[in-house]
Amino acid sequence: MSDIAWAPCGTVGECATIRVPVDWAHPKGETFDLAIGRIRALEPDNRLGVLFLNPGGPGGSGIDSYILRDRFPATNVLRRRFDLVSWDPRGVARSRPVLCSVDRLNELSFAFPKTETEYRELLAINRRLGEDCRAHTGPVFDHVDTLSTVRDMDAIRAALGEGKLSYYGVSYGTQIGQQYAEEFPERIRAMVLDSNMDHSVTSAFQYLQANTEDLENSFVAFVDWCERTPACKLHGRDVAAVWDDLYQRAAAGTLIDPATGRPLGVEGLRLAVHVSMYNPGRQWLAFAERLSSLSGLSSLSSLDNGTPRDVPRAAADDEVSEYAYQTILCEDWKFRIRNFRELDTYRRVLEAMYPHTRMTAFWGDITGCLGFPVEVNNPQHRLWAPTAPPILMVTSRHDVATPYDWNIASHRQLRTSVLLHYDGVGHGHYGLSCTAERIDRYLTTLVAPPKNTHCEAVWPSTSLDSPEIDLGLLSPLSPLSPLSPLAPRPRR
Repeated sequence: MSDIAWAPCGTVGECATIRVPVDWAHPKGETFDLAIGRIRALEPDNRLGVLFLNPGGPGGSGIDSYILRDRFPATNVLRRRFDLVSWDPRGVARSRPVLCSVDRLNELSFAFPKTETEYRELLAINRRLGEDCRAHTGPVFDHVDTLSTVRDMDAIRAALGEGKLSYYGVSYGTQIGQQYAEEFPERIRAMVLDSNMDHSVTSAFQYLQANTEDLENSFVAFVDWCERTPACKLHGRDVAAVWDDLYQRAAAGTLIDPATGRPLGVEGLRLAVHVSMYNPGRQWLAFAERLSSLSGLSSLSSLDNGTPRDVPRAAADDEVSEYAYQTILCEDWKFRIRNFRELDTYRRVLEAMYPHTRMTAFWGDITGCLGFPVEVNNPQHRLWAPTAPPILMVTSRHDVATPYDWNIASHRQLRTSVLLHYDGVGHGHYGLSCTAERIDRYLTTLVAPPKNTHCEAVWPSTSLDSPEIDLGLLSPLSPLSPLSPLAPRPRR
């Protein structure tokens, strides 16, 4: 039995810490407290073991997402038959978080670099930020890569006294699961990887292109839905033309956000469409309202008419904020961008290929690591886990955060996997009854769906349809405002 010192947390959970090495290459060196949480199975006599949960990110808190919030009703089979276990990965929240000064975070730009000067300043800002975060965080800063997190997860399993674990990871959480399957295949009872990363991508252009293609295709699906759905606020209008006009006005600096009375630029507009594609049932009707509101407001003739602009928030002396996303990402991914001309060529090519959305909001994944002073401890590689048990992967046809092509590639690399298809738009699929039913059946019986199983797309109709349980992050964005300089990146 485990000798973990549990204490109540939330309404039904219990929390504790275990000690893990800062650097798994030196397990007898410095250690730190890793925060873990658990919700015990409602039917202990029918208990199937532990089900580890990860909400994505990178930088998502499993304790906030699953332990402090009682997200599973008593009728849910996973709640009844598993101890639900999650944790704050190293560098996140209660597990020695990556801390950076607000002053340095305020320097981050929310705009894609358009000139050589802006490109060089980007590299300098990234270097200063990384040095600042390392100074505020300490040694763990250099060891927050996913492979280290995988070893932490296995340490939790061992501390719980479990011989094997079951796992559900969504979005970035799939990379944790994939690499756990590589490192510890014999310790997996069952594993669901929902909306998959492809950690074999080494080309910066391919990374941007796959994400942009699914953003464009998701937007086209939204346009089609609006044309056939009377409840859409833009029904009866040329939706693509409305969007294209808004984009041109944003690019010219004459689009006004009625919510703030301020200009809304290209990046803010693109982020609005990006976020709205995560969950059509919850977001598309509201997104149509947003576009209708934007299109109905008069334009500014220029930015220089006294309209207030967004400015960085003033920080107290040495005020710090948690910001793990960039550090984790840059210790996992290395992209070779030779100069500004190469990066700018990618932008121009993508804008020509995808005329509505132009480029993914995840371009910051590439630019954020340019000049960022960390070692890539866990570089890209093809997934290799030939002895893993059958693993269920879930994908949608269009996904702006983990593109369809990534899911297909990961499925092909993980030879023991079975791919469940959702034929619609979205990211994270446990909230959909067809996919949730098959996920539950697999996790409880170890029977995966037949190959080439498809779930029909579900489209919103007259109300905002919210899923019963959504196991991903509550938002794809940082807890801060998506337009704040403290939260410049979307999150998976």
